[in-house]
Amino acid sequence: MSGIQELNLIEQQEAIMAKFQHRKLTKRKIFQRILLITLGAALMAVGLEIFLVPNNVIDGGITGISIMLSYITGWKLGMFLFILNIPFFFIGYKQIGKTFALSTLYGIIILSIGTTLLHPVPAFTQDILLATVFGGVVLGVGVGLVIRYGGSLDGTEILAILFNNKLPFSVGEIIMFFNLFILGCAGFVFSWDRAMYSLIAYFVAYKTIDITITGLDESKSVWIISDNAKQIGDAIMNRLGRGVTYINGEGAYSGDDKKVIFCVINRLEEAKLKEIVTESDDSAFLAVADIAEVRGGRFKKKDIH
Repeated sequence: MSGIQELNLIEQQEAIMAKFQHRKLTKRKIFQRILLITLGAALMAVGLEIFLVPNNVIDGGITGISIMLSYITGWKLGMFLFILNIPFFFIGYKQIGKTFALSTLYGIIILSIGTTLLHPVPAFTQDILLATVFGGVVLGVGVGLVIRYGGSLDGTEILAILFNNKLPFSVGEIIMFFNLFILGCAGFVFSWDRAMYSLIAYFVAYKTIDITITGLDESKSVWIISDNAKQIGDAIMNRLGRGVTYINGEGAYSGDDKKVIFCVINRLEEAKLKEIVTESDDSAFLAVADIAEVRGGRFKKKDIH
């Protein structure tokens, strides 16, 4: 897992938290947030105690440290999850804000209680691969819900942000090094095959978190530079039902006037858009990038007749 991927996830989380912090929450929104953070924390507890922990597979971050300490000492996992994350509640309060800190504290309390209540429940499967994959998916959905609604269940990101001011590494790189160290320690605490399964669970969880936060209908921004800009723009509007914006540009090397097309599509439309561009101009410049959120404007797709 790359540091860039982790950094993108943190940026998405910060954007979500900023959205909540800069407006007053209605009672309905507060209830929705409490409900979904509760659900997210409960799902993470299920992923840990029903799938991963009984099979000696860990997750990254503070959760991974808590699992190993629980295994070594025999003490309850929920206790370590609560104690080790509490310092980050106070750090988050100072660095990010009251709403985020309270949401995080509530999520951690639910997670700690959930793992304690579920500990006596037998694992759903003894198949290590099934436990790794399904545990990663359930855990990822839970963490993704909590992040999406302005909280956190692990203090690793906050720790990385603090270290970023003192170390010559990005936030994403610090998180990557930290988690690789933790997952590597699983090889000494459990076994090296369990450490490798833990890497699989960590990757599955990350991808599931990403999908949970952005949704399956993830948006993408598209920039196209072509001498046939009008033809391509008309084809995008008629065949995809997406609006386009023309921007006047100038080539820095040639000095020629250029027409730039900008539009927003979803991931399912990307292949069709590339086909449209290639049909009109196979030498056109095309750049596609992921977008965390789209609001306002006329993004809603028009009917194609």
